[in-house]
Formats: sequence, structure tokens, C-alpha cells
Amino acid sequence: MEPSGTIVFASVGVTGFGFDVFSVAVPASPDDDAVSASKLDERRHTDGVSVNFNGQFADDAGDAVAFVSERTGAASLFLSRPGAAERPEPLPAAEGSLFHDRPTVRGGRVYFVSAHERQDRPFRSWAAVYAADLGGGEVTRVTPRGVVDMSPAVSASGALVAVASYGDRPWAFDFRVLETEVAVFRAAEPARRVVVARRGGWPAWHGDRALLFHRVADDGWWSVFRVDLSPGTLEPCGAERRVTPPGLHCFTPAAVGSGGGRWIAVATRRKGRAQRHVELFDLETEQFSPLTELLNPDIHHYNPFFSPSGGRLGYHRFRGSGAPGDSSVPHLQPVRSPVASLRMLRVHGTFPAFSPDASHLAINGDFFQTPGAMVLRSDGSKRWTLTKQPNLFYTAWSPTEPGVLFTSVGPIFETTKATVRIARLEFDPTKLTGDRDDDDAEEVGATLKLLTRPEAGNDAFPSVSPCGRWLVFRSGRTGHKNLYIVDTARGEEDGGEVRRLTDGEWIDTMPNWSPDGELIAFSSNRHDPANPAVFSIYLVRPDGSGLRRVHVAGPEGSPEADKERINHVCFSPDSRWLLFTANFGGVMAEPVAGPNQFQPYGDLYVCRLDGSGLRRLTCNAYENGTPAWGPDLGLESLSLGPASGDKDALGKFDEPLWLTSEPLSQ
Repeated sequence: MEPSGTIVFASVGVTGFGFDVFSVAVPASPDDDAVSASKLDERRHTDGVSVNFNGQFADDAGDAVAFVSERTGAASLFLSRPGAAERPEPLPAAEGSLFHDRPTVRGGRVYFVSAHERQDRPFRSWAAVYAADLGGGEVTRVTPRGVVDMSPAVSASGALVAVASYGDRPWAFDFRVLETEVAVFRAAEPARRVVVARRGGWPAWHGDRALLFHRVADDGWWSVFRVDLSPGTLEPCGAERRVTPPGLHCFTPAAVGSGGGRWIAVATRRKGRAQRHVELFDLETEQFSPLTELLNPDIHHYNPFFSPSGGRLGYHRFRGSGAPGDSSVPHLQPVRSPVASLRMLRVHGTFPAFSPDASHLAINGDFFQTPGAMVLRSDGSKRWTLTKQPNLFYTAWSPTEPGVLFTSVGPIFETTKATVRIARLEFDPTKLTGDRDDDDAEEVGATLKLLTRPEAGNDAFPSVSPCGRWLVFRSGRTGHKNLYIVDTARGEEDGGEVRRLTDGEWIDTMPNWSPDGELIAFSSNRHDPANPAVFSIYLVRPDGSGLRRVHVAGPEGSPEADKERINHVCFSPDSRWLLFTANFGGVMAEPVAGPNQFQPYGDLYVCRLDGSGLRRLTCNAYENGTPAWGPDLGLESLSLGPASGDKDALGKFDEPLWLTSEPLSQ
């Protein structure tokens, strides 16, 4: 039997991106001090619906732009024509794919990245380059089988293709600086490829015989490099050359594909400036000229691209408050599911948890600024704040006491000795009234009772037994993070019993009590205690007996089994399946090209209790996690009418936290 029900989960940042694709006129003399915002003539090419990004001008359609959009519940491809931005046309794409990226239209064909064909082994990205005729027809795989390609660039003539390739190597778990190489091939002979740079990504054609690409230089600065190609063999002519100077980060280069020219475009991060901006760089004078900083100095701008003539330069950015289009972040967003019997929803928040009757969800905020605990109607129509205290995380409902939640209070992802406590939140559920959100989130009073002692250390991740009497949680009270069980009403502060469930010098964490009460699932590195980066699923009975590991990536003793990083495990409503986030699928796109993702390899999977029946549920460039699994809510479960959401959250996201205005450490 297929898994069924409704899965609600969080993705880092994406709900707040609010991206649209824009372009500006390239000044005749970009280094002229008289260049002004009005002369740049900024135009919006997309309609403000959902998240729109990674555009490219189509080669034969004037100002038409091919782009990626999340409007269908997954990354899909569209074409926006001049004067018809509100009516984007779907581009040919891979049927059933949950991920598309970097569309380029050349000579009546569209090239793009898709991830609809699974690898035969775990820990390999599914990203590959495909092509299709604009008039329809078969989608053709361009990337050789078993090879991982991303960030394709097609020459102006359409004859040559360059990619950032991971080759056929297993993923080495790199993601901040992805160790790709740059490969080139003729579009008519995709199997005969030439590696022109052993380290590099995001290739861009500068004419038909030169390639630009980015990588981290030996001095720690992201920089643009150039390699010239032999017309006959496509082999490099001479050594690659560094183009941009040290002292600032330069990445995601763009150039005019036909004829080259002296100007290229790059995204930059500079000292003294928190924003990513697009600048022009003069290859002759080696001087930068600002562009987007003149228009929107306080907004990040991403991934520049030139029109075929070089007259306009595109990019994507937050569309801005008050701009036409979506003006708030919906509380719940439908996400395309690869399993027909599973419905998937992305929540604006973290750690969602279904109420016993599935009519509501409890959610946490961002741990720092937004309210720590909220309740959301499960159709997404209305949200209430229980407490504005920000440092609450991982919330669970009492299955037997109306209006009772359990949560963790304190900093997340801290050491065993940090003070984090399990707390009981009580509120009056009869106050969850009203039809839709008002302008301000409605606050429902709640009382908070701490259940664990402050000197006990790091107590977190509560999960309640089906009878409602017991609560399992993770604690660092012995100097190691193991699992304990405590009375839900009294806790240990009132003299209640605390019973140790697991014991060892390793990490046992994120427990989840099965709905039938028979098992507790949790993540642990007990099979490799010295390695804090590997976690697998374990099951144990509530009395501590029957402990066993669930092997998912490979059988016991296999190299794959010991590379698992599995967290956020929970049971299906019928207790027959496990839902979790894992690193099995690698990285889908170059992380430096987008906003912050703590773990861009995090995707959702399900399997049976014995590890069989593995199914991948998400496939994108975001970190997906903190899932909850509830019953089937039906197609009518989402509220009709205008979406209720957070009007203050759009445009709130971070640049990669590992990328500052200083050089990267080597």
C-alpha cells in the first residue's frame, strides 16, 4: 500500500524570496559618472506571482525572457514575452520533474536542468542537462548517464554547450564551494566533452571561443576566470587567466555571447556593503561600474544575464514592498507531490505539528525574531500567536488535553550544557475564532510551565505518547545527548519521574512517538560516535527494549549506510511509514548563486519501518525539513479566496551565512 495523508514541512527562506526578473539598459559608457537610475530604465519581465528567478533572454524573440518559477508548486520553466508578463507561456520541460533550472533558448530549442531521472546509487545529485524543441516533442538528455551537470551555458550560435559538472564521481558532501569542473561539448555531440577547467562553475560564453567561469581563488576571493578554446578541438588554448581582482567577491559572470565585447557583468559582495549587487567590469581598464546599487541599494540582486545584442542586462531580485503581485507570504503553499496519495504543503514557519483532530497546526517561528509558538488553521486561513517569546522550537500537541502543547525553550543547536528546557504551553482553544487573518496577527493568551530543571542542560525535542501521559525528549544532562521520558503533567520540577531511555557516549536526538504507541523513532550517530555529521534512524520500544537501526541508504556494513545524515524523523498516521529529511540526493544547483541554505542537500523521503520502499518527496535547491505527517485533508482543505499570509515577511531572507565581505578561509 502506498503512503497516504498530508505532509507539512518547511523550506529555508524560499517563502520570503519574492523574486521577479528585471532588466536594465546597459549604458553606452558604463564608466560615465552621469549614469543615473532613470537612464537605466529598469523593466520587470515577470508578473509578481510566486518566486521567479534565473532568467535568460531568448535569442530570437526580442525582449522575451525564459525563467524559472515556483508557481506550479515546483520549479518550472516559462517564457515571458514583451507586454505580456502577466501571461507567461510554459516552456517544454520534463514531465513529472520536481526541479528545473537555468533555461536557455537558442535556435528554436530550449536547454535546461532537470532532475526527473534518479541515480542508481545514493549520494549523487539527479541534476542533468536536457534539451527540447520549442514546438514540442521529446525531451532529450544531453548529460551522459551517471554524470551530474548543472549551470548550462549555450553559445550564441547554439553550437556549443558548457556546463558546471560534478562528473560521475560520488558526492563528496561539499556544498559551500562546490567542487565542479567546467566541461564543453558540441550540441550535436554531447557525449564528446572536453574539460577546460578542473575547478570552476557557472560558465558563460564570451563570444564562441572563450569561456568565463567563477571559482574561489587561492587567496580566498570568489573570482572570475577566463579560458580560450581551440576552434577545432575545443581544448584550452593556453592557461586559464584570472579576470577580476582580489579584494571583493565576484561570481555568476555573464557576457555577450556574440562578439564578446569589453564589458562583462558579475554579482559582487564588497567590504562595507551587506548587499549582493550586479556590476559591470571593463576587461580593458579592469574597472568596475555599479548598476543595481544605483537603483535599489538595499536589495540583493542575483545572477546577471545579457540580451543577445548586449543592450540590456537582466537579473532577479525581491520585487519590493508594494509592487504589483503577491504582497504577503501565504501561511501554507501547495507543493507538487510525486506520490498521488500524499498531499504536500510548505508552511511559513518551522516545526509544524498537527493537532489531534488535524484541524490546526502548531508552528514555531525563526527562533530569533518572530513569535515562538503559533497556531494555524490547517486550511491556512488564519493564524494565532500563543507567545511572542522567540526562542521556542519543536512543538508537539497533547493527544488527550485540549489546548495543551509541549515545546523546547532556549537556543537551538547548542551544546549539551546549554540551558534548554521542556515546557508545557496551555491556552484556551475556544479563543481560536474568526474566519481570516486581520492586519495584525491575533494573540491568544497562553501560560508556560517549565517541566525540566535548568541545571539539567540541553533538554529539547518533545514528543508525546498516544495516551498523553508521557513525553520523550532529548537531554544532555550527563554530558551526552540521550533520550529520556517524563510525566507530561508534573515534569521533574514537581517531583515527577524522569526515566532514561537510551544511554551512551553518542548523540540520540529528535525522538518521535508512533501513533500506535508501540515504537519511538529517533536519529543517532551511535554507529559512528566520533562523527557528528552522520545520523541514521533507530527504533526502540518505550520500555527500552527492541533497539534496532533502520538501514535506508544501503544494507548493514555497506559504505552507503554509514554516510547517512537523517534527521527530523516522524511516523505516518498509521505507524507503518517513516518520514525524514536526508542527504541522499546531493546538491541540485550551485549554492553561491542563491540566498542562504544551511544544508541545501536536505530533502524529504519516506520508507517503511524496515527501510524498504524508499521514495523521494522533494527535489530542489532548498533545505527542506521539520516535517509533520497528518491525515488526508482532501483537496478542499485549503481555504478558498485570497490567501492569508504574513505581509511583513516578503523579502526577508539572508545571503549565504558563510559568505561575507572577507576572503574565504582555505
